[in-house]
Amino acid sequence: MSSLCVKARISGKVQGVWYRRSTQQKAVSLGVTGHAINLEDGSVEVLMYGGAMQVDALSQWLWQGSEDAQVAKVELEPVNHDASKPLPDAFTTG
Repeated sequence: MSSLCVKARISGKVQGVWYRRSTQQKAVSLGVTGHAINLEDGSVEVLMYGGAMQVDALSQWLWQGSEDAQVAKVELEPVNHDASKPLPDAFTTG
């Protein structure tokens, strides 16, 4: 199974609307690890590690997000994981 590491930056109404927690729930259901954190500019960063199909499914879901979210933009960037560091074993929020 091929695995991916992708960083996403989500803009719009995505803070204070349960977006990070919903993303965590979706990631866990897909078996994706990483994190969802608020950024100072009002956007959210999501780092996703997992199988290519699972990361792709979560990437697509980011456009939807939580019920009250209003996603304006999702920017995806592939990340080269440093093999000397362990992969995250959970999906966290911060």
